[in-house]
Amino acid sequence: MKFPDLQIGIIGSGGRGTLLGQLAHRPGRGSRVVACSDVHPATLERNRAEYGAGLFTTTDYHELLRRDLDAVIVATPDFMHEEHAVAVLAAGRTLFLEKPMALTIAGCDRILRAAARTRARLYVGHNMRHMPFVRKMKQLIDAGTIGEVKACWVRHFVGHGGDFYFRDWHAERRYTTSLLLQKAAHDLDIIHWFCGGYSRQVSALGGLTLYGDLPGRMPARRGPRRLAAGAMQLDLFPPTRARGLNHRIDVEDLSSVQMRLGNGVYATYAQCMYTPDYWRNYTVIGTEGRLENFGNGEPGTLVRLWNRRSGYDPRGQKTYRIPVGRGTHGGADPKIMDEFLRFARHGGHTDVSPLAARESVATGCQATASLRAGGVPLPVPPPSAALRRYFA
Repeated sequence: MKFPDLQIGIIGSGGRGTLLGQLAHRPGRGSRVVACSDVHPATLERNRAEYGAGLFTTTDYHELLRRDLDAVIVATPDFMHEEHAVAVLAAGRTLFLEKPMALTIAGCDRILRAAARTRARLYVGHNMRHMPFVRKMKQLIDAGTIGEVKACWVRHFVGHGGDFYFRDWHAERRYTTSLLLQKAAHDLDIIHWFCGGYSRQVSALGGLTLYGDLPGRMPARRGPRRLAAGAMQLDLFPPTRARGLNHRIDVEDLSSVQMRLGNGVYATYAQCMYTPDYWRNYTVIGTEGRLENFGNGEPGTLVRLWNRRSGYDPRGQKTYRIPVGRGTHGGADPKIMDEFLRFARHGGHTDVSPLAARESVATGCQATASLRAGGVPLPVPPPSAALRRYFA
């Protein structure tokens, strides 16, 4: 059966919103971007060129929400997610919300309550759940290949940290909380997904070990700085040569967190923002073996299985070659948009979860508080029973 195109609006239609809009704009094939809101007039001008002269554009997102829309994509900076998400849900629109859901646990719970109150559909864009190597590892875990999961260790080598996180608003905790939230939200979500539970106690350490001492800062300004297009210097190395950093840097560039999940699984996440390479490595250990990935979707990405006793064995007992996905983030972005558009039209199960998105933020927030208190163990509060029942 052929359905009329879903009418899609975008709040924050530049940056990440540009990509999501391109993926959602399928005129005559099920969905069409018909309205864009952004605070930058130049972005709206580009939007009109991309989506056609009939596109409604505005710098006031409230005007967009008064349009007859089926769904809204929110891709604004992190510190605006809570405000925009609550407004979209209050208007009864289906929402695609970029991760992280919000900067605080209270902000996440406010969004969840808004969705429950209006019964509007809420989808949070944790695209890593659709990355081919992640899905293969999840498939192997669910099939019992390594027995019952007991531990998960994640190393995140953020080789582009200087450009992606220390030259604009990401460098300020008032706009991000921390990079243990902003950057690690993806990985914390995948740790929970692999391990079948949510963190209930955390302890973290870390510091600002490199970027805080570098000279050549940009002039101070009021409000968040936005990195200009084309300003990245991704070939620059070593990172001590980086210049043009944000005038204020008060987030950590090196951190690690230990987690105890509610089901008894233990996990560790470690992040460094100035490595020469850029990828993430997961090791999942169960009662009957372990899995580990090499590569994040690039050509040659592998997942290896060890399920026999041995000494040093770099190859393990079985190797799974991961095909290269088509599209950005290893093919994950087209897949999350496919899932969202289906969800917007029909509802039903999705591989992403608003509750899980909230739990990744809660873990990141409490890990940040632990880190800044010298590593003191802290509980991670669960959502209310009513919210758990509603979103189950």
